[in-house]
Amino acid sequence: MGINQSLLAELQQEAPTTRKLLERVPAAALAWKPHDKSMTLGRLASHVAELTGWISVTINTPELDLDSIKTTGMNSSSAQEILESFDANLVKASESLKAVTDQQLMETWRLRKGERVLLELPKIAVLRGVVFNHLIHHRGQLSVYLRLQDVPLPSIYGPTADEPF
Repeated sequence: MGINQSLLAELQQEAPTTRKLLERVPAAALAWKPHDKSMTLGRLASHVAELTGWISVTINTPELDLDSIKTTGMNSSSAQEILESFDANLVKASESLKAVTDQQLMETWRLRKGERVLLELPKIAVLRGVVFNHLIHHRGQLSVYLRLQDVPLPSIYGPTADEPF
């Protein structure tokens, strides 16, 4: 089994839970945020949806320069748009993972901001340590936002007060 198969299995394990949370984002609360310094619910859900797309970016490019992209990120105007973004990114991520070789996963990937290198690691380390962990971190935040909106939470890694395991 190649490393890509392990990553693909992890993505396939986590994706349904991520989608369940995104399905529960209330359209009427996209502008809500728990604190002045926090992202809005819509921005956070959009970020969770877009993070799966970072898998393809990491695999298919040698680097990303933050100065060359719009850094405000996706901010969907509807809950349906968030789900559509997640679904499209999941397809691309799965296809990229199926095609990548172990050798390609050991290639160096850089995150830059102009000339300043913020991160330089093998692609496998970026995928595991940055992309997957980042997604799970923000998914956890999203579950808190949903709880604060009295949205029933799905089982994630175990039962919730709303759903048995």
